[in-house]
Amino acid sequence: MAGIRVTKVDWQRSSNGAAHHTQEYPCPELVVRRGQSFSLTLELSRAPDCEETFIFMVETGPRASEALHTKAVFQTSELELGEGWTAAKEAQMENTLTVSLASPPNAVIGRYLLSIRLSSHRKHSNRRLGEFVLLFNPWCAEDDVFLASEEERQEYVLNDSGIIFRGVEKHIRAQGWNYGQFEEDILNICLSILDRSPGHQNNPATDVSCRHDPIYVTRVISAMVNSNNDRGVVQGQWQGKYDGGTSPLHWRGSVAILQKWLKGRYKPVKYGQCWVFAGVMCTVLRCLGIATRVVSNFNSAHDTDQNLSVDKYVDSFGRTLEDLTEDSMWNFHVWNESWFARQDLGPSYNGWQVLDATPQEESEGVFRCGPASVTAIREGDVHLAHDGPFVFAEVNADYITWLWHEDESRERVYSNTKKIGRCISTKAVGSDSRVDITDLYKYPEGSRKERQVYSKAVKRLFSLKASGRRTWIRRAGGRCLWHDDLLEPATKPSITGKFKLLEPPMLGHDLRLALCLANLTSRVQQVRVNLSGATILYTRKPVAEILHESHAVRLGRQEEKRIPITISYSKYKEDLTEDKKILLAAMCLVTKGEKLLVEKDITLEDFITIKVLGPAMVGVAVTVEVTVVNPLLERVKDCALMVEGSGFLQEQLSIDVPTLEPQERASVQFDITPSKSGPRQLQVDLVSPHFPDIKGFVIIHVATAK
Repeated sequence: MAGIRVTKVDWQRSSNGAAHHTQEYPCPELVVRRGQSFSLTLELSRAPDCEETFIFMVETGPRASEALHTKAVFQTSELELGEGWTAAKEAQMENTLTVSLASPPNAVIGRYLLSIRLSSHRKHSNRRLGEFVLLFNPWCAEDDVFLASEEERQEYVLNDSGIIFRGVEKHIRAQGWNYGQFEEDILNICLSILDRSPGHQNNPATDVSCRHDPIYVTRVISAMVNSNNDRGVVQGQWQGKYDGGTSPLHWRGSVAILQKWLKGRYKPVKYGQCWVFAGVMCTVLRCLGIATRVVSNFNSAHDTDQNLSVDKYVDSFGRTLEDLTEDSMWNFHVWNESWFARQDLGPSYNGWQVLDATPQEESEGVFRCGPASVTAIREGDVHLAHDGPFVFAEVNADYITWLWHEDESRERVYSNTKKIGRCISTKAVGSDSRVDITDLYKYPEGSRKERQVYSKAVKRLFSLKASGRRTWIRRAGGRCLWHDDLLEPATKPSITGKFKLLEPPMLGHDLRLALCLANLTSRVQQVRVNLSGATILYTRKPVAEILHESHAVRLGRQEEKRIPITISYSKYKEDLTEDKKILLAAMCLVTKGEKLLVEKDITLEDFITIKVLGPAMVGVAVTVEVTVVNPLLERVKDCALMVEGSGFLQEQLSIDVPTLEPQERASVQFDITPSKSGPRQLQVDLVSPHFPDIKGFVIIHVATAK
């Protein structure tokens, strides 16, 4: 009988894509998820005999082998049996055969080559049918990345836009971000990130064999999203100067960054800061099939020496002494959480895992962080893999201020030690609102349980013995402190202080506020108040001083007094960074040597509104109206609107804005034509050479064309 040949393959992209939730990927090859069957139809040169079976082979990566689980050989049967790859006959009509292939739920993810031969043709070589891509599967109960809630899968795997929260604890602002995991080339780029990793370059076959494990894959991605140890995707820059690249605040999503990395032949893209790294990593991990979200931690500690305290050295005006201060507290820091099982730690630590691509500290010689179990952080199990001490400190460290004297002695100053790790936030499932998830990371601040966990973490870190042996901590300039000295609070002063804004802090306007002091005693108090102010980056690194003055204040018994403060726009406009942040400090030197430090972080406000003038429908143009206000008391020109949004525009749109008179309000209209249905995010920024970008976004619900 004549040999049998496969003459045509129907990959059934539409039905397989719908079943596997992969229909949005625009790739030419089939994209499916592991642990779930997919069908394909083969057209044959003749009808097979009933005794004949087909033998399939799948291979991924270089030097694929069955020993490394990067190759599998399996044949058709009537049923899907076995724990590995399987093939089952679904239907046969004359010269047409439909088969169902299924991968195991722990299969290596990536691009596969599928080949076939007839069992009776042992001497014949395999016939290549083509390539397909296999992803993680949050819909499969046996997959380590399984997520039970369909609403959460829609949000954390399939939603291609999101919200990143920035600002300061008292003034949290939402920024739209286009993840765009289903945009052109993005899946191929995400697979290229894995292939460009040092582990793959050094030992490609072994690296690919480890890609069944979400712990391994996420750790690789955490390192590759930054460029510190490799030709990773994004180069960080925190100095406020972005020559030769793009300011981190100008990015509106991950797509342009990833595409630029590819087109630039894997040269790191300039520049990123924490939310950029987190936005890009969210895109990559969602694209690969791991449920991922972006998390913002306000007053986030960077504890360089892992002593669970952020030690800040200041002068008599409350100004940070950068040469002495190694630790820092950022206004906010943004990282990722991904959902998967921890086979290495046990089921108690399954669920959300912290991952951080921002290059802050090395982990096993590489700038990366995580995965660290959120449960382990909450319970103080900082000894567990990976990077628990650093993440624990980000949300739990004590904030300790030291006054540095000219004789190089230091004195602990009373300040709020419990200000680290506030308002830990993420986008709500199915809406734009902010959800506070602080209780997932720690017990209520100051509670007995929280203190027990803190002590447990300290013991894990310092191996303190029951005898109470003291532990040395090396600090700035070679000085040493006893660890238990750090836990002893400064003497609480007999006055209180607080900065209060007298009017909203608007970009382009003078700042008006007051320092409110209160005497808590029944005796008269003399207070020397040293005030300072500086424009800062969001890391709280000072840029330029804009306030420096002293006041002698007499406080009567139980008396309250206000010290008015005005900072003119002309004072801060030249040195204001794109973060639009100002830090004020008041060092209050009280009778009898008491000292109180009062601080306030201010983010300047701006204005932009976006309206859609009519219903939005796929394939039908709709008008968008954007209203902006010139924040300055001067005429500005050369402004533009920068518009971006997956499902609306193939590439970024730039629209000129007419010259704006001082504080003038103006509206600009333009049309967009939606290409995808469902809730879609449109971002619009007002860009000007005269002031920092003013960012806005709107969620538009797009209906399917009738």
